[in-house]
Order: sequence, then C-alpha cells, then structure tokens
Amino acid sequence: MIQQNVILVDEQDQEVGLMEKMEAHQKGLLHRAFSVLVFNENGELLVQRRAFGKYHSEGLWTNTCCSHPYPGESILEAGKRRLFEEMGFTCELTEVFSFIYKAGLENGLTEHELDHVLVGFSEETPHLNLEEVGAFKWMSINEIKTEMEHNPSQYTAWFRILIEEHESKIQNLVANESL
Repeated sequence: MIQQNVILVDEQDQEVGLMEKMEAHQKGLLHRAFSVLVFNENGELLVQRRAFGKYHSEGLWTNTCCSHPYPGESILEAGKRRLFEEMGFTCELTEVFSFIYKAGLENGLTEHELDHVLVGFSEETPHLNLEEVGAFKWMSINEIKTEMEHNPSQYTAWFRILIEEHESKIQNLVANESL
C-alpha cells in the first residue's frame, strides 16, 4: 500500500496536522474525508461493493465512492478525482453537508472522520477499477434502507450512519434536485 497522509482536523474542520493514513486509523484520530453520492434520473443511488483485499471493509457495499483529500486539494477536486479513479467517470459534484462519526472496524482500526458529503447526478455506466471496486448497482434509498435492516453486516459503517442519520436530507436533495 502506498503511504498516504490524511489531514487531521478539529470538530470545526480546522486543520491541526497531517498523519500517515494507517496510523490515524489505528489511533482513531479525527481527520477530513468525503463521501460521494451519485444519483441517476430515477433517483437511484450508485452503490459499490468494495474490492476484496482493501485494508478495511473489504467486500462490503457502500456509497458511490469515498476517500480522503490530499493536503492542498479541495474537497470537490478530491471527490472528482476519486470518482474517476474508482468508477471511471466524473460528473459535477456539490457539497451538501458534513457530519462527524466514529466507528470501530476490523483489524483494530477506527474510522473517526469529518465526512463531507458530495452529491452528483449522472447516467454514466461505471468502468470499475477492480483493485478498488468489486461490483456496482443502482438502488433507491428505500431499497438500501430495507437491505441494511435485513443485512447490516453487508454495508460499511459510514454508509449505514449516513443513511440512518441523514436519510431525510438525502431524500430531499434527490426529490428536489436542489443543488
């Protein structure tokens, strides 16, 4: 795995330092991240199954893509970069809200992120980077909620939190396309 630094932040998203990504996850320190949600014209969300072999949450279903911005990179630039790297396409993205969460993962890792949620709309067919993504599908938020209720262990911790705690914000954005 290539060493990558994450941006450590306080609860107001002010930068307080840099740390190697794995170390930040081992220590559970708050750092900046983003989650991309791409919807189609039917209001369905493009979800992906993380590739097997990822350092955490391998083989689990999650939002369109997510990652950490590089130092000096804006959240929107990072979202577009990662969307292309993982899903093989890009689209206009808008930052719609952010939230903080902390979740224990396998291997003694902890996700503690100030997560910026970026939303876009596209009809593109993904061209998957198979080192990052194992599969994709389009699902309505209601289908995702039902699946999560029946099979919560098949979804990433952050995606479950995003849907469970912020569903109404997401549903309103999609219904109104008010970006």
